[in-house]
Amino acid sequence: MARAISASTPGDRRRGLWREIVKNRWAYVFISPFYILFLVFGFFPVLFSIYLSFHKWKGLGPMEFVGLGNYTYLFGIGGKVFWQSILNGILLFFMYVPIMTFLAIVLAVILNSRLVRFFQAYRTMIFAPYVTSMVAAGFTFRLMLENKGGLFNVALNMLGLPGVPWLEHIWWARVSLCLLVTWGWLGYNMVLMLAGLQTIPRELNEAALIDGASPVQAFFYVTIPLLRPVILFAVILSTMGSFGLFNEVMALTGGGPMRATLTTLVQIYGVAFGQYRFGRASAEAYVYFALIFGLTFLQFRYFGRQD
Repeated sequence: MARAISASTPGDRRRGLWREIVKNRWAYVFISPFYILFLVFGFFPVLFSIYLSFHKWKGLGPMEFVGLGNYTYLFGIGGKVFWQSILNGILLFFMYVPIMTFLAIVLAVILNSRLVRFFQAYRTMIFAPYVTSMVAAGFTFRLMLENKGGLFNVALNMLGLPGVPWLEHIWWARVSLCLLVTWGWLGYNMVLMLAGLQTIPRELNEAALIDGASPVQAFFYVTIPLLRPVILFAVILSTMGSFGLFNEVMALTGGGPMRATLTTLVQIYGVAFGQYRFGRASAEAYVYFALIFGLTFLQFRYFGRQD
């Protein structure tokens, strides 16, 4: 047995591996398009953007190596707009994510109950905005939120109330963006919560009610703890979405007024394709990635642990 083991040399193993590859060559040919496309459009752009973040380049001509210059510029006074976009993402997160998550849970609980008839139709109606073009929805919201002639202000004037500068005021513009995002993503989060609720046995809530708990107590002490992994998943997606809003911002506010709704993704896009500073945009993208990774890790670390 020892002689047989020693007879298997590294050269023999390499020849055996090569024979297996030749034997299954057509299988590798058929799966190769995925790996080729991934290398060209996935792996290579990531490596090139890392390389680009250490250079100054406007898309044409030779690159100029600047070392950590793009990063030091970003952490200096030159990164004021970038950090404002980060702050906007934090503000937007706290403005709409708690409300949207709570509404998604409530709607999911209602549709999951046995008292609601035709819940499939209601679920489809609530989920429909998610599959709607967000660009078209943004322009529609923009028409409805116009200061003069907008549907919302016309309704307020009919009630004897003054109009609201939805898109001209800093905070009202943020509220308008949150309304659009909540309208567009509420159905998606509701479906996530509904899927999580359907994995929770009804007997647990029924046992809590039999033991004397009220429906509200059963909801907060039985349903919510068991639903926590799904809630964490939805909140993590919303965290990334708060900083990465693009279509909604471009269609509704364009990042204004006074950069109040400028998100990080719109900022990076503007630096890259508006100012043609691809090296600086790459550096901003990797700082943005590090921040999102850190926030996600903290959410998993402190909110994803089991009691």
